[in-house]
Amino acid sequence: MSVMEALEVGTFFQGIQGILVIIVMISVGYGLTHLGWFDKKASKLIAKLVTQIALPAYMISTITNHFTSKELIELLPNLRFPILSMLILFAISFWAVKIFSVQKNHSGLFKSMFCNSNTVFIGLPVNLALFGEQSLPYVLVFYMANTTFFWTLGVYLIQRDGNYLSKISLKQTLGKIFSPPLLGFIIGVILVLLHVKLPAFLMSDFNYIGGLTIPLSMIFIGIAIHQAGLSKLRLNKDNIGVLIGRFVAAPAIMTLLVLPAPMPALMKEVFILQSAMPVMTNAPVVSELYHADSDYAAVMVTETTLLSMIEIPILMTIF
Repeated sequence: MSVMEALEVGTFFQGIQGILVIIVMISVGYGLTHLGWFDKKASKLIAKLVTQIALPAYMISTITNHFTSKELIELLPNLRFPILSMLILFAISFWAVKIFSVQKNHSGLFKSMFCNSNTVFIGLPVNLALFGEQSLPYVLVFYMANTTFFWTLGVYLIQRDGNYLSKISLKQTLGKIFSPPLLGFIIGVILVLLHVKLPAFLMSDFNYIGGLTIPLSMIFIGIAIHQAGLSKLRLNKDNIGVLIGRFVAAPAIMTLLVLPAPMPALMKEVFILQSAMPVMTNAPVVSELYHADSDYAAVMVTETTLLSMIEIPILMTIF
């Protein structure tokens, strides 16, 4: 076996091991839900704990501990790559609706799921498992673009499916965009740029609380998969179109954008991997709120999450 072949095999097994770490934690959530430990109320509590408490603390502790002001200033202009990728995907989604004969009451939800990826509950732990904490700033850059796109254009598209007549509140939209995780990121960046050092006891608290992010995120996904029901999984045109968007079109477009760009190799890998993440877990919640097909959204979250466990090692081998 040549050195190059050995490296490729090593990379593949690194991807497999990273995925196995994730699968075990997801299985814990799935198994405990099957045993009756968790219900919908518990899953909402866990999601709230992760997004509003653990993840903001994780952002602050990691950014202030591992990054300099120079590194952060150089990082932010790279937002253009995920933004451009999502805009291209959005344009393609109109063709995809016609190609896959997507039902009219699914078209907005289909376009939203085609364009947006699960950058927090799956993307963050997967990248940390595969690349370590040095991948975090690149994950966060993608997250900023993705969350803004979803809570503006994505929500508008889903709302159109449900024929829901109430207007989207600007206040609510801004509240979703400037969510606790993003605010934690912004606070961390400000502290680094201003060279502010927080008290040691407070940083320890942020470290401990932030440590809950990864395991609780994976347990939440396990609960969500059990609640969606594996028996509901199917492969019709609507579903296949979303799968192609998430796992073929999105990483292909991102690859074409970043390969010629003068950026670190790790940033390219993270951006490509983030673009290929499953459907956002918020999609079923927003669909239910605006009377769109929340069952379709839940099934797609489950299908894309399960299939991502196959795709991620493949992408790791290609890199």
